[in-house]
Amino acid sequence: MLPDLLILLIMLGIFAAGVFWWKLPAGLALALSSVAGALAAGYGLPVRHLVEGMFGYLDAVLIIATAMVFMKAIEASGALGAINSAMIRSLYRWPTALMILVIFFIMFPGMLTGLSSACILTTGALVTPALLAMGMPAVAVGSFVAMAAVYGMIAPPINIPVMIIGGGVDMPYIGFDAPLLLATFPLAIVTAVYFRVRYVRAVVPGVVLAKLPPSVYGRHGVKLFAPLVVVVGLMIAVRVVPAWVPDIGVPLIFILGALSAWRTGEKISLVKLSRAAIRDALPIMTILVGVGMFVQIMTLTGVRGFIAVQALQLPPALLYVGIAAIMPAFGSAYAASSVLGVPLVYVFLGRNEIVVASALSLIAGVADMMPPPSLLCVFAAQLVGEKNHFRILKESLPLIAAALLVGILLIVYAGPVGSLFRY
Repeated sequence: MLPDLLILLIMLGIFAAGVFWWKLPAGLALALSSVAGALAAGYGLPVRHLVEGMFGYLDAVLIIATAMVFMKAIEASGALGAINSAMIRSLYRWPTALMILVIFFIMFPGMLTGLSSACILTTGALVTPALLAMGMPAVAVGSFVAMAAVYGMIAPPINIPVMIIGGGVDMPYIGFDAPLLLATFPLAIVTAVYFRVRYVRAVVPGVVLAKLPPSVYGRHGVKLFAPLVVVVGLMIAVRVVPAWVPDIGVPLIFILGALSAWRTGEKISLVKLSRAAIRDALPIMTILVGVGMFVQIMTLTGVRGFIAVQALQLPPALLYVGIAAIMPAFGSAYAASSVLGVPLVYVFLGRNEIVVASALSLIAGVADMMPPPSLLCVFAAQLVGEKNHFRILKESLPLIAAALLVGILLIVYAGPVGSLFRY
């Protein structure tokens, strides 16, 4: 059997070659690296472990699929567009408040789906013309939307990186709402104020609204927002009054929300929307399948324990610097969470594990901004018509540094922060 370090390097090398050289989808590259790791460790082709890993994050896959159907439904019904128009009409006199509300609006799909890309493809695409009309440069708009997507992916109620970490350490996804709010909402507010002070002077509502699709609220009234009431209401009710409202599961809540979008707004075809939603979410779902296999083989071969032991031997200061530098370098929040997030929870045993996992998910979330893939920067650049997506990354560097600092501080003070929430 090869040394653990060499097995890890083989797995990471096959993954990197698959993504950047062979141009394979990330999920397939993770699957190949898992097989390579098992072969290198002398386990042959452990079909049972590979299949078990494939289903390791089935709950997250179901959440992503159903949440994307829900987001497509409320977008097609006109609910998102109506909210966007109402925000600008109500708050154009107060640009700071408007920018704060806009960043929360962009974050909303990520909060419900756990997908950063959903923020850019839905609400981000809706508000981009308005932000450009408010005088923000294209690069600044791209950075604003991309950072909002990171916060939305990490904010509650759905956080896929935390689910990956929790699945690897047998920690249920319970009690994360408050730490995740603390990790993301202050950063979102700071980001909104940062761009407001730098770029937005005054908002002319007529100019901005002319860049947006017309609101359909006048045709449908408040029933347009029935799907949002159903989803948000059920998510709150199962937590606040569990004796009255049984926990039917997040996927079923999203399905009920999508069904309630029928005939509450513009005419929609749920079958067509569902096909489009699954098609858009499929790359992310395959990544989670690959991540599950990767984590399972890391456990089987002892690589995960090797990472934890090596991390424990580092001086604390160097450990924190390493976390902030290495986790984002994976270029994917899911890969960073599975490879480093899982063993790092063991490194910080004795502190509040819920707060630690929340902080690690924030640091891992930044990976979606970083090269070589820079997925969020690429999506945002396409959205604003910027040819060089690295300009968006450069514009975002101060905010990325702030997010990493917040993540490290949450780890350092995990115990006191957890005591605030009575964990």
